[in-house]
Amino acid sequence: MPYQLTVSPDFSPDHLSGWYIFNTWLQRQIGEAIHLELYNSFQAQRDAIHIDKIDLIYANPFDAAMLVREKGFLPLVKVQGVSDEAIVAVNKASAITDVTELSPGSRIAVTEDPDVRLMGMIMLEPADLTTDNVQIKVCDSYVLVAKQLLREDADVGIFLAEAYDDLSSIIKKQLRILVQSQIGVIQHALLVGPRLAHRRDELRESLLAMNVDEKGRDVLKNLSFDVWANIEDEDMEFMIDLMDTLNT
Repeated sequence: MPYQLTVSPDFSPDHLSGWYIFNTWLQRQIGEAIHLELYNSFQAQRDAIHIDKIDLIYANPFDAAMLVREKGFLPLVKVQGVSDEAIVAVNKASAITDVTELSPGSRIAVTEDPDVRLMGMIMLEPADLTTDNVQIKVCDSYVLVAKQLLREDADVGIFLAEAYDDLSSIIKKQLRILVQSQIGVIQHALLVGPRLAHRRDELRESLLAMNVDEKGRDVLKNLSFDVWANIEDEDMEFMIDLMDTLNT
């Protein structure tokens, strides 16, 4: 059976073809059959992880903790110079100009993206808002979070900063950012599972060298990445500990 690669469901749909191109490149590098399986929801992906269907995953920081500590995954690489940040935004016409002006009962549009929702709710704490005293409206994508704001069906929306930047200029002109996180050390990472762990060094070496040849650079360009950077085990543990701290 081929190994299975998957990607956190919060990736931009614009990069869908890029991940298929990456998977083809990766198979050629290590001479193994790898199937790319993309899941429509975080829960569907976690179900696959729990029954050990996944061997490689570009994981969000929240799920990375579970993958490393519970399922024995090991870190490979991260995208150099990129971190996960959250944005809290409102409809441009909203009277809300500061987070502290929000009140209990506010309607918060979010996705299932766990680390982004966590960071966003932390930024709402100055208004004494928690998941227990607001109305959470879960959307399937960040575009739909934006639509909730545009339709005035939500008072505030929480976005992955990268996803907010990818919104069309027409949509962004109708929104206003209240606050953006600047944590700087939380980011997605490519992890390898137990069945493929014996190829870890080879995989890492190939990934770190992607930007030195034209084909590798083209693959990275299709993902809007510049270059991979190494992740040491202690760096991953630091990020996991930080996520645990933020989640308490």
